[in-house]
Amino acid sequence: KVQLVESGGGLVQPGGSLRLSCAASGFTFSNYAMGWARRAPGKELEWVSNTNSAGGTTYYADSVKGRFTISRDNTKNTLYLQLNSLKPEDTAMYYCGKEFGPYSKGGTNNMDYWGKGTLVTISS
Repeated sequence: KVQLVESGGGLVQPGGSLRLSCAASGFTFSNYAMGWARRAPGKELEWVSNTNSAGGTTYYADSVKGRFTISRDNTKNTLYLQLNSLKPEDTAMYYCGKEFGPYSKGGTNNMDYWGKGTLVTISS
């Protein structure tokens, strides 16, 4: 059974940083592209970032480019998202997703499993 469990969210002041983690199980993690999306209160799901199975290719939404960094450790079956220079508009539930195959083109269209999310709140 595929399981994705996010952690690392919390309350941070504007300009602060967080690192989100997604622990994966139930599938061969190193064979699949992975990504992150978020849902702000009252808004639709917004794609944030993806990486291919080896981690060498990454994609970012314009809204987070230069501030967020996606990475993965295939030896630990874990996906990460480093969030820097956080803004109030980054407040959202952040979800980890698994793609259908090893190569990502960005976006959420190829996601077949999602975690339950971790809440990030940016407020002073």
